[in-house]
Amino acid sequence: MSTKPDVSVVIPAYNRPKRLERAVRSVLDQQGVAFELIVVDDASSEPADALYQELEATGHRVVRKEENTGPGPSRNLGAELARGEWLAFLDSDDHWLSGKLTRHLESLRSSGLRIGQAEEIWYRDGERVNPPKPHRIQGGDLFARSLKAVCVSSSTVMLKRELFEEFGGFDEELFVCEDYALWLNMAASEEFEFCEEPLVVKYGGHDDQLSKALPAMDRYRILAILKSFAGGSFRPREDLALKEVRRKLRILEKGSAKRGRVEAVSLCGRIASSVEGRRWNEGVDLCRSLISLWPTRP
Repeated sequence: MSTKPDVSVVIPAYNRPKRLERAVRSVLDQQGVAFELIVVDDASSEPADALYQELEATGHRVVRKEENTGPGPSRNLGAELARGEWLAFLDSDDHWLSGKLTRHLESLRSSGLRIGQAEEIWYRDGERVNPPKPHRIQGGDLFARSLKAVCVSSSTVMLKRELFEEFGGFDEELFVCEDYALWLNMAASEEFEFCEEPLVVKYGGHDDQLSKALPAMDRYRILAILKSFAGGSFRPREDLALKEVRRKLRILEKGSAKRGRVEAVSLCGRIASSVEGRRWNEGVDLCRSLISLWPTRP
């Protein structure tokens, strides 16, 4: 592919070869926009070799990693190789509907904004469902909503590549919640475009999802918030973030006490003290210790 694409599409892949093929086909079926597809295989034990050979033969890019490091580093690697003005991400267990790239790019360009997302259709355990209200995606100022719950869906996002680079991509320390961290940091200063037409199908409920396989996900969200405080990303919106990190710590401390996790209770209290004292780096280190008490990978 010698012509510079308008959009670079990045799919991080880890096993799930049948779902991956569905995702890939949904990208290849897009028309009306010049795009490149970059699949980053995260050291799969079940690589989709035939599909990869087909992609490479048609000018698309497949990167095979030797070590499994999670979706964040895989997306970052794909973005580093991207040549398009715009970036779009697609998780391997989701897929796009016809016209996703064309309609979403038109909507973004007309909005004048640098990042946006499109409406999605949810399936859980094979049945169509309505997403819980906190997770329903929309546009505008999403900072307050993004603090409490994930309301930016990576498979629907399209953004200027320069914006992704400005924010340094996904935090590679976070094996999970790396998407929460990046979209939250962007929402502190960027308004989101919203394409109301459903253009993405999102699947949930399968056993190999990271969000199901790892306990106490709020540990990672707390770490993400504290790292953003330490980096100054939330000024002048610190009050909202402080309120939310306090709430998450109370919930985590209560749950740890209920399960008899004495060390976790102690660490939650020490993190809370660091937050009140605005000792962000100390809080970050304590949160890392808290995360180490449970497995960080399935």
